[in-house]
Amino acid sequence: MESTTHYIKNMVCPRCIDTVKDIFDELKIETTSVQLGAVVTPSDILPAQKVEIEQRLSAKGFELLQDNKSKLISKIKAIIIDQIHYKGTALKVNFSTVIADKLNHGYPSLSRLFSSVEGITIERFILKQKVEHVKELLFYDELTLSEIAFQMDYSSVAHLSAQFKKETGMTPSEFKKMRKPGHKSLDSL
Repeated sequence: MESTTHYIKNMVCPRCIDTVKDIFDELKIETTSVQLGAVVTPSDILPAQKVEIEQRLSAKGFELLQDNKSKLISKIKAIIIDQIHYKGTALKVNFSTVIADKLNHGYPSLSRLFSSVEGITIERFILKQKVEHVKELLFYDELTLSEIAFQMDYSSVAHLSAQFKKETGMTPSEFKKMRKPGHKSLDSL
């Protein structure tokens, strides 16, 4: 038997991974891997099981992806989210290179597909993710703005501040002073 990968939309955080794993466990469907955007089973699942999985995933805000375009977009998002929110180190190469290499597709075609389905460019999605992570880092107040800029691979604090203000309408300092910052969950971006 050959393992099967099932792609799941809106799996964007460790808690999402746990929730999806629990769904598969409750249905007694063996998994060999559960990671951002994907679940690997040792064999294909039965049609009746697939219907039950779809219903349970949907109830928790997830979606079992069926077509290849949706799967590719989900993989692109997972790569970006994983790198920005969970790796903690700057990339040594451009996102375009990482995405194209990991997905074994040309970046221009991936970029066109992403834009046509999502309504924003991959670059804009990356920017939104970076700003959300900067918000999180500012909220926890453990790093200086210079340290955040370095960690997030900005060329300078001024560059980070300019992008942050363009995206949020306020400077990082103004954001820090707010009592209830407008931090969005990753799956709402």
